[in-house]
Amino acid sequence: MAAGPLSVSSAASPSNDGILIGDKVYSEVYLTIDNSLIPEERLSPTPSMLDGLDLHAETDLRILGCELIQSAGILLRLPQVAMATGQVLFHRFFYSKSFVKHNFEIVAMACVNLASKIEEAPRRIRDVINVFHHLKQMRVKKTPSSLILDQNYINTKNQVIKAERRILKELGFCVHVKHPHKIIVMYLQVLECEKNQTLVQTAWNYMNDSLRTNVFVRFQAETIACACIYLAARALQIPLPARPQWYLLFGATDDEIKDICITTLKLYTRKKHLLSSIRMDGRRYILE
Repeated sequence: MAAGPLSVSSAASPSNDGILIGDKVYSEVYLTIDNSLIPEERLSPTPSMLDGLDLHAETDLRILGCELIQSAGILLRLPQVAMATGQVLFHRFFYSKSFVKHNFEIVAMACVNLASKIEEAPRRIRDVINVFHHLKQMRVKKTPSSLILDQNYINTKNQVIKAERRILKELGFCVHVKHPHKIIVMYLQVLECEKNQTLVQTAWNYMNDSLRTNVFVRFQAETIACACIYLAARALQIPLPARPQWYLLFGATDDEIKDICITTLKLYTRKKHLLSSIRMDGRRYILE
């Protein structure tokens, strides 16, 4: 099971506090959304690495999967918060399961379908599959054609439904995602910079790009918001309080800000892979 979000205490003895059901005393079950971050020891090696996939290839698959979710969400006219939720769920799932054993496009479809319901913007599963079908045609530069409701469609639909159930199971049914959009605005209000729309938009852009990385499963939303504001201010050459550093006021540390910034900026220097350049060799993904 994935880390953190579901916390179940151990069995209680009759002498301990608990819930009496019949003649037995059971410990209480606590469901929380406060700790949905992946523990450091589970970040490496990942299940995919244990199955022989190298870190570079896994990172590329995470980026490609998130880009696919974003593109599908735009075509489905989902709100940005739903696309962001889908990408975070995608990352969380693949820290519990392996890319080698699970088709990442099917998982991406399931994440879009699940996120649309979580963020109260539900879409029909047929529409989700149809959009992914269209995106695949665009990648291989085929003339767009309608999705045929044949046995292949039925098989894909069943796979997506099963993948959605598996995601829920692996995440302990705790699929809440806290996003930094509003936090960024709130922090900029404290810094008296909220009227600078360019700064706000640039910080949001960095945040949306960082969804393709693993920072949302490693750091709190408040810390990510600080890092995005820091990057935006540096890019726009807008001075912010430095003695002491302004982000210390919001509980972020120098090391955390540096880690998030470096991880995000690496996105812009990576070699871009197209989904059409991925092939399977046995049980391994080959990115050409």
